[in-house]
Order: sequence, then C-alpha cells, then structure tokens
Amino acid sequence: MQHVKKTSRRTRAVTGGALVAAVALGGVGAYSASASPAAPAARAAVQAGATDKADATDKNLTRTTHLTVDAAERAARAALDAAREDDQRVSVAVVDRNGNTVVTLRGDGAGPQSYASAEKKAYTAVSWNAPTSELAKRLEQAPNLKDIPGTLFLAGGAPVTAKNAPIAGIGVAGAPSGDLDEKYARAGVAALGR
Repeated sequence: MQHVKKTSRRTRAVTGGALVAAVALGGVGAYSASASPAAPAARAAVQAGATDKADATDKNLTRTTHLTVDAAERAARAALDAAREDDQRVSVAVVDRNGNTVVTLRGDGAGPQSYASAEKKAYTAVSWNAPTSELAKRLEQAPNLKDIPGTLFLAGGAPVTAKNAPIAGIGVAGAPSGDLDEKYARAGVAALGR
C-alpha cells in the first residue's frame, strides 16, 4: 500500500496561484516575442517614409529657438534679485515662445495676485514682442486688446529675442508700480546676455 500525503488548502492555493502566474508570464513572453520581429521592419518603414516625405529642408517644417530651463531660471532669479535690492516683493514668470510657463518664482511676501499677473505679463510680452508698458499705451487706440484671453496690458513684461524674433517673455508683478515691475523684468532679460 502506498502512502499518500494530503496537502492543505493553503498549499494548494499557493501552488495554483504560482501555476497561473507562470502561464500568464509565459503568455506575455510569447506575445512580446511575436511582436519583436515586426519592430525592425516597422522602424525601417518609418525611416524610409521620413526621408521620402520630409527632411530638414522641407518647406513644411520650421525651427524655433527656446530658452533652456537653466537660462529661464537664471533670468527669473536675476529679476527677483533686482527686486530684492529695492526691497520689493514680487513674483516672476518666464514663458516660452508659445506662452507656456517655463519657470515661476514667487518671492517671499509677494501678494497672491502677483503669481498669475506675472505669467500674463510674460505671455503678453512674448505674444507681441514688445514690453507691456508700450502695449498698455496701445489700449488707447484699441481698447478691445484687453479682451484677449491670457493677456495683461500692464507694465512689467519684457520680451526675450534672438535674431530679432521673440523666443520668451519675462513678467514681473507685485511692485507698487508697473515701471518697477518692468525694470526687474528687464534685469532678467539682461542676465541672459551675460
């Protein structure tokens, strides 16, 4: 007579779970293995299509220049430092050519409204490639400009240019006057030239 050892329910559950996991992992390996041979062919097709349809001289492409995050941070820090020297509490924003915020620094004690105002001033400056103090004067002839979403036509924004094209905007808000805000924004622009 042969002696058969009974296994507990717990042992059967653990063993069954391990078996299910092994089968599932084997299936994943089979799926990925069957997908592998197609990958080089797909890459070759994409590369062939790319050279046939578009290359660096294609008239349908454009190149843009963007500040690095390090440069944007350096400009924002310079603007904030210039405000601190005058004992002003401001926020600083740097946006890219498309108006996307790259860096925002809220200075110690800056008002809660300054954060959003700085971003809007930076966006306005890069959108029109002009200091926002100049743009504020245009409101006299075109008061509807202020209705454009995301803009703020108050002094404190300065564009950053490369080869006479706007590549970024720096906005400062929180000082008691827009002239001071713009002075600090220009300090941020100047820091990029060093």
